[in-house]
Amino acid sequence: MKLILPSTQYQQSYMQAVEEAKDETGDIVLAKPEDGQLFAEFVSSKIEEAQGLHLPEGWVPATELWLIDNDAFIGRVSIRHSLTEHLLQLGGHIGYYIRPSKRNQGYGKAILKLALPEAKKLGIIKVLVTVDDTNLSSQKIIEANGGVLENIVDNGKDHPKKRRYWITVA
Repeated sequence: MKLILPSTQYQQSYMQAVEEAKDETGDIVLAKPEDGQLFAEFVSSKIEEAQGLHLPEGWVPATELWLIDNDAFIGRVSIRHSLTEHLLQLGGHIGYYIRPSKRNQGYGKAILKLALPEAKKLGIIKVLVTVDDTNLSSQKIIEANGGVLENIVDNGKDHPKKRRYWITVA
């Protein structure tokens, strides 16, 4: 099991994961290539995000890494290099996603554990991870990786509250 930069080598399993996730909604979903976009262009755009290139207004550079196990795409983690006021309240430094067929198999805990040293390489020693108050599985993953709950904040009407955890990277 390893974290790697996005790669065309995993196009087939990545696109299978996109198909698995097609009915999911929410803030943290699996991105897919735009209509007509080559997979290689999609991969390049993900790598460029880490360099701060072609970012939408208000976005910060973020390194996306893919969790690979048995030569297949399992999930992705995004490590935001800095926090805006919005990210400080609701988004955090790290967001992760595990494809539906691989959930409840320890991959969530593993992806966050592997992402923490990567955050440290970016100079992030104290990592903020947020989670919906209704997402008990992710709360357990964060706590298992050393997350300390700071507070629970309102996320507006029709949205669950957000739990804000800090993890000090060793």
